[in-house]
Amino acid sequence: MTKSFLFFSFLFSVETGMFTLSHAPPRLSFAGTFQKSGGLAKSPSRLFHSLSVGSPPLKDLSDEGEDGRMLPSLGYKWCLIISYDGTRFSGWQYQTSTPTVQCLLEEALIRITKLERDHLCVVGAGRTDAGVHAWGQVAHFTTPFNYDCLAGVHKALNGLLPPDIRIREMRSVPPEFHARFSVTSKIYNYRIYNDTIMDPFLRLHVYHSTYKLNPAAMRDAAKNFVGKHDFSAFANTSRNDRIPNPVKNIFRFDVIETGPVLHLEVEGTGFLYRQVRNMVALLLQVGREAVPPDIVSNILASRDRKELAKFTLAVPPHGLCLHAVNYNEDQLQLPSGCPATSRGRHHTISKCKLPYY
Repeated sequence: MTKSFLFFSFLFSVETGMFTLSHAPPRLSFAGTFQKSGGLAKSPSRLFHSLSVGSPPLKDLSDEGEDGRMLPSLGYKWCLIISYDGTRFSGWQYQTSTPTVQCLLEEALIRITKLERDHLCVVGAGRTDAGVHAWGQVAHFTTPFNYDCLAGVHKALNGLLPPDIRIREMRSVPPEFHARFSVTSKIYNYRIYNDTIMDPFLRLHVYHSTYKLNPAAMRDAAKNFVGKHDFSAFANTSRNDRIPNPVKNIFRFDVIETGPVLHLEVEGTGFLYRQVRNMVALLLQVGREAVPPDIVSNILASRDRKELAKFTLAVPPHGLCLHAVNYNEDQLQLPSGCPATSRGRHHTISKCKLPYY
């Protein structure tokens, strides 16, 4: 399987409308991040000038919105790697009534680019549920203009977003890249604090289980999830899914002990609504030794959500984190004439001579 791990991380002057950053070639790192950054960006106010002087021709980036509408657009496609604490958000997907991550991201992009929501065509790699966190959520958006540099835009986005949402990286991607449909696999991590007294500093991000768990039994049970299966028994019905394919391919399901914390990390081609939380819930019952490890195969074979409900309910969302989204490398090549990746930059205090006393 060919894949790459995406984890993406502007000093904007109102008077000049310019952004600054030195050019440097990008380097793909399989540790989970794109290295280096670069460039000098064109302000949206200089759109017509930038399109006529030295810019590649506009590309047709007709795209599908989160609500399924085809949104025609001409221009350039940009990819973001986003981390967020999902505690106070009603998930990723845009909603008009409650705060979501996509809603706040689009508000920031609208202010920076001066474009309308339908022109930005923001699409996320996955629709994390209310209360679910992300370390490596991926999203793309489009603009009719190019940038010479992304450092200023990157900084401006983080300046407008609340502190519980951060853009880790920003990069240019080819027109055929799609944050959702180009995915080769996703990695989710569910953390369980297995001790009598909960660490109060972890309470918003780790599920507390006072039952003494058997990690070895949980590993044996998790092996039954690996492979291509119909996961109908582990999915809740979602009004947002049009006709979801219940067959998913799970590449691995690891149970890792780190002190009192158990990390249940699963990687697969994709996941149905609440599938990960339902799988973890059954593994918890196995860890408590309330059910045997081979029950996983029996419930999978039933393809009936009611069978799982006889043994457990879904675990709470706050222990779940979208850890990474993976794509083929050819989907991530920087287009010609586009700026290098921005991963943020450090500021330093210039040295100066102090007076003698």
